[in-house]
Amino acid sequence: MIGLARGNPAYRAVVDKFIQGDPEAILLVEFVGDDRDAPAGSLQELSELMGDLGHPDSVMQIQDVALQRDIWEVRKAGLNIMMSMKGDGKPVSFIEDCAVPLEHLAEYTDALTRVFRKHGTEGTWYAHASVGTLHVRPILNMKTDGAKKMRAIAEEACTLVKRYKGAAYSGEHGDGLVRSEWIEPIIGPKLAAALAEIKDLFDPKGLMNPGKIVRPAKQDDTSLFRFKPDYAVPEIKSALDWSDWNVPGSASLGFAAAVEMCNNNGHCRKFDVGTMCPSFRATGDERHLTRGRANTLRLALSGQLGRGAFTSDEMFDTLALCVSCKGCKRECPTGVDMAKMKIEFLHHYHARHGYSMRDRLIANLPRYASWASRFAGIANAYQRIGKRAFGFAAQRSLPKWRRPFLRSLRSWKSEGKAGEVVLFVDTFSNYFEPENARAALAVLDRAGYGVHVARPVEGSRPLCCGRTFLAGGMVEKAKTEARRVLTALAPYVHRGVAVVGLEPSCLLGLRDEFKAMLPGSETDALSERALLLEEFLAQEHEAGRLDLKLKPIAEKRALLHGHCHQKAFGVMPAVQRVLSLVPELKVEAIESSCCGMAGSFGYEAEHYAVSMKMAELALLPKIRSTGEDVLVVADGTSCRHQIEDGAARQAVHVAQVLARALA
Repeated sequence: MIGLARGNPAYRAVVDKFIQGDPEAILLVEFVGDDRDAPAGSLQELSELMGDLGHPDSVMQIQDVALQRDIWEVRKAGLNIMMSMKGDGKPVSFIEDCAVPLEHLAEYTDALTRVFRKHGTEGTWYAHASVGTLHVRPILNMKTDGAKKMRAIAEEACTLVKRYKGAAYSGEHGDGLVRSEWIEPIIGPKLAAALAEIKDLFDPKGLMNPGKIVRPAKQDDTSLFRFKPDYAVPEIKSALDWSDWNVPGSASLGFAAAVEMCNNNGHCRKFDVGTMCPSFRATGDERHLTRGRANTLRLALSGQLGRGAFTSDEMFDTLALCVSCKGCKRECPTGVDMAKMKIEFLHHYHARHGYSMRDRLIANLPRYASWASRFAGIANAYQRIGKRAFGFAAQRSLPKWRRPFLRSLRSWKSEGKAGEVVLFVDTFSNYFEPENARAALAVLDRAGYGVHVARPVEGSRPLCCGRTFLAGGMVEKAKTEARRVLTALAPYVHRGVAVVGLEPSCLLGLRDEFKAMLPGSETDALSERALLLEEFLAQEHEAGRLDLKLKPIAEKRALLHGHCHQKAFGVMPAVQRVLSLVPELKVEAIESSCCGMAGSFGYEAEHYAVSMKMAELALLPKIRSTGEDVLVVADGTSCRHQIEDGAARQAVHVAQVLARALA
């Protein structure tokens, strides 16, 4: 569990704070009292006791309330952390609630470990040592011989529990289909018959939970299995790299193995905190949930939904409301990245069905942008007239073409003493909101950095991250853009220069999708150097290198809306730290999920209503309830557009806030 938690970005930082070195196990001990001093004394006594027993410095004393809470959150997520294990071998639940008297717990766990070894496996352990039950799950491959081993282990575990006068298998959570068979061997036939009699009195027709607790099915009845004996997934030539999910000996590899990581734990069914899953929050429909999509993909890939189901219109509809927020990438305990899976799916779907005119218009925006911007007035007028014809929502305003930032910056040379940076100006910042790029340039220059503006090597059209192509599944075209970026930035990356960007979905694509499209040392190196403006400034500030003199601005309060990808990549603390550098400015982060725009999603006529429903869950009401004297900050261009359309407020990029505060 420790290793898997350290491999999960949602828990890594917390685990590294309270686990020293690489222990085989840890024990969480909590002391309580009427005041803070009493538990602190007990904690010190524990430390002294462990020292007397020959284990000095083995107790990590934690009195910080916030860290205590974070540690218990990791513990609560124990099951989901366990299930993030890659490959066909998974921790299988069938003996995890066995409980024995505390004085026998050590002997029982040793004996059970030997049982696992005898059958060529090991177990995952966590939970309630203080009451004699440890949640233990043997790692089994249920696609091959897992069922046979499960039966043998269950029989031996039952014998052990009876030997130590324990309780199996209902120590905590109940029995269900997989554990009910083992009730009678523990309590005996007389009590089992009494349970059946009670069940029949209250449920004479056997309608309620048949096969559970009384008259159970066999534990290894294959008709009840998720992976039936004939389960198989044909090999798919994937467009993205899924090799991280290739585990030797596994029947499912690559994309299919990544899809199978969903274990139905339902952590994505959230309505209160976090980012995922915005479409489920808006619709309440399990179909439009990370779990619903993953299960449908698994059934389609394995042929259980019929021939051609993977690239069917029904599959397209199932993924249509996925806004690629990447909330699941960070928040799903098993690491299901539905945004990446949707790219893969769209690649195959459109290979079969082709692209609409709107698909092509959105995807190819970077390639015709330079021409459209030359005739901005005509292009903007055409957009207003023709948006319905292309399937854009009549209620939605479209971005306005502007004079490009890079065209107005034909020559730029900055001789900074603080070091070099490369400013990566994305398509949206270049053609639609050039003031953000100008603000970033001014801030970096004033802070003393030598700023290089990223340009293509061959001097053709500006660089692009390929995001619009990926959103439509045009992976090969996105790879072309990625190669241009890699070539242009290689000289800077090789000498360790930071690549700084403004638009979260674009810049963070250099850290994520680039590695999935073009895996290798070049993309790995770029990933390590690519930073959003606020990340770069926060790092420089924490290192004591940032010399940026700022003055108070007119607004004294700021509402901050985080772009989904900023949340998914853990960037929000950096945004707040950088805004806190502005004197007298108090920043409040809006607790919200996706704004609902999600690139082109909110512009599309068929998605407009859902887009607005997502925004109305928290974001827009919060902004409307705030006075005009409060600054609204949002780094995502789509987020700013949604706020302007839905709340009639002008949100600004962090770069603009800092530029206004320059002394």
